[in-house]
Amino acid sequence: MWANVSKDTAYKELEWDDLIPLSEQLNPPPFPEVDHNDEFAIPKQPIGKVVEGLNGTPVRLPGFVVPLEGDSHEITAFLLVPYFGACIHVPPPPTNQIVYVAYPEGAKVDDLWNAVWVTGTLQTTAASHEMGDAAYSLTATSVTPYERPH
Repeated sequence: MWANVSKDTAYKELEWDDLIPLSEQLNPPPFPEVDHNDEFAIPKQPIGKVVEGLNGTPVRLPGFVVPLEGDSHEITAFLLVPYFGACIHVPPPPTNQIVYVAYPEGAKVDDLWNAVWVTGTLQTTAASHEMGDAAYSLTATSVTPYERPH
């Protein structure tokens, strides 16, 4: 689904499943085992493949923010994840369900409990952080509060 952002720019509105190759959707990797006898054991994050055809695509994707850089007023780098608490609770989502977002302009995210829309150019470039590994990176042009599409 292509939607207009302005007269000069168009983006593809994605859902999180769009970031998973069809072959992986049909045959998902095994879910990491959790050691219930060791409360401090952290399961290994599943590695997900990327959809190469999305590389360089202008996109719009909803999700939740896991702040990485910024201050109490603006966030300049974050992980975008499909559900609240991902990367904080274990096990983390597969790498193709985490997007590293750079937004030098700074997003004023007042309430991290709420979802946001992120618009920008998606890259199939991995990024690693102690909060989780991302299979995709995105340079954002806008971060706005989530509103359900009509």
